[in-house]
Amino acid sequence: MNCVIFLFMVVRGVSAISPSVDHLLFFGADNAENVLVFGEWWRIVTAIFVHVGIIHLACNMWCLWNLGLLAEPLMGSFGLIAVYILTGAAGNLLSTLFNWIWPIHEGSAILFPTGAGASGAVFGIAGALILLLKSKRLPIPEQELKRLRQSVIAFAAVNLLIGFSISFGAGVFGSGLRIDNWAHLGGFSCGLIFAAPMVPRIGSPRGVFQTRLRIAVVIVVILLVLFGFYLAQLPPQP
Repeated sequence: MNCVIFLFMVVRGVSAISPSVDHLLFFGADNAENVLVFGEWWRIVTAIFVHVGIIHLACNMWCLWNLGLLAEPLMGSFGLIAVYILTGAAGNLLSTLFNWIWPIHEGSAILFPTGAGASGAVFGIAGALILLLKSKRLPIPEQELKRLRQSVIAFAAVNLLIGFSISFGAGVFGSGLRIDNWAHLGGFSCGLIFAAPMVPRIGSPRGVFQTRLRIAVVIVVILLVLFGFYLAQLPPQP
């Protein structure tokens, strides 16, 4: 879906290297003002499938492919789709909150950054994997599980560190690449919450796995709806 949407954007005249903010917003990117002032809440989900150029898409799809190959046997296809959408939405909600409270000030103007991409969902899958790979139900040698889990933890830690380092540098020098670290943190945290009540599909009775998956989805949906109501009550910017 990410690749199809990106190709559709390019066919419609959007730059494949450096799309404009207006083009990103037209195709569903997230923006705190659009969401909280104009009520365009659908952007919380659509932004997960919009990417800022071919390099952004390629990096996210490479990570999604590798983590997805590991996650789908443990969560099932429905579980993987659910964790992708829900953790991606959680990341965008946290990013919206952060950008609303701390917007960019340029003179007397207040600017709200535009966010897009699957990275929040990718971090969400990583968070869910970290817990699922700890399960004693998995019929996999303990050392192999430990190695897989450590690699996922390293992926999340290194990429979070890189993201915050780049953002810190951009803040110090007043320019540079802006990384949506709050979307990453929101997605990762939601992935941990999603996996907490779950059991892995491999090594668990089918009924137990499906019940736990439904519980995980319901819990996360309720939390996201409550968070959305909280955001809707935020005071307007002066």
